[in-house]
Amino acid sequence: MVTRPKPIRAHVITGGYPPGSPAGHDHDFARLRVLELLYDHEGVHTTVAGDYTDLEKWLEPCTLLVSYVAGPVAHDEQNKVLRQWIEAGGRWLALHGSSGGRAVRVQPEGRRRRMVKMPYHETLGGFFINHPPIRKFRVDTVDPKHPLTRGMPESFETIDEPYMVELQQPPRSQVLLTSSWGPDPTGGETGFVYDEDTSLFPDGKTRAVAYVREMSQGAVAYTTLGHAHTPTTNSQVRVDDSVVPGGEVPLTLRGSWETAGFRQLLKNGIAWGLGND
Repeated sequence: MVTRPKPIRAHVITGGYPPGSPAGHDHDFARLRVLELLYDHEGVHTTVAGDYTDLEKWLEPCTLLVSYVAGPVAHDEQNKVLRQWIEAGGRWLALHGSSGGRAVRVQPEGRRRRMVKMPYHETLGGFFINHPPIRKFRVDTVDPKHPLTRGMPESFETIDEPYMVELQQPPRSQVLLTSSWGPDPTGGETGFVYDEDTSLFPDGKTRAVAYVREMSQGAVAYTTLGHAHTPTTNSQVRVDDSVVPGGEVPLTLRGSWETAGFRQLLKNGIAWGLGND
């Protein structure tokens, strides 16, 4: 009798808000790249969703969750399911907009909005504050021996949205990648409103680009990198002159996805999430 190997289950969440909206990102591209990396691992069976709906149904049999979202977050009941799953041994690889979520208008008639911190962000370990225009910047590897950064270069240049992400549990979070592009060059005058840049390290220039956080028997790994858009999904008004002089937005942008450093991070992240680290 042939003994069949037990399949390994993974769940991928990619999508924007409102449901079906690109919300400024090429989710189809990100979904395809992640699914390809998962398919490279024999015996992995993957389910896909556009948000955190029915999370209790999809997560229970899974070893790994991968998220690439722009808007969707787990509401409080879904967050309880997510947190319990992680603490029981699940691993969550969260990318780019996964640290964002709901925003509210600062003034009823105004256009400026402020991000809202939720219990979901505590589980993730990071909270998105704002990002200046897309720019070119250097990413530095802090711990090259960690399974998530193994084989990555000491540093690499990328073009991406420079995220300002506040660590929720700094003492419990191991920072793996950083960038030192300094204070918000817009002075907080563009994007989302925030009172204080709580994402800056004490040196006044460094920020976390990737971290990992252990939670009981499981763990969460997050990276700010991964912006991608097409002509029909772009919502950028301008980019930094370091990308295109004059700030004209490229019709199609793959940014970090085209760098060897980010591709290695994704490959490592999938292996780590499946327990092959």
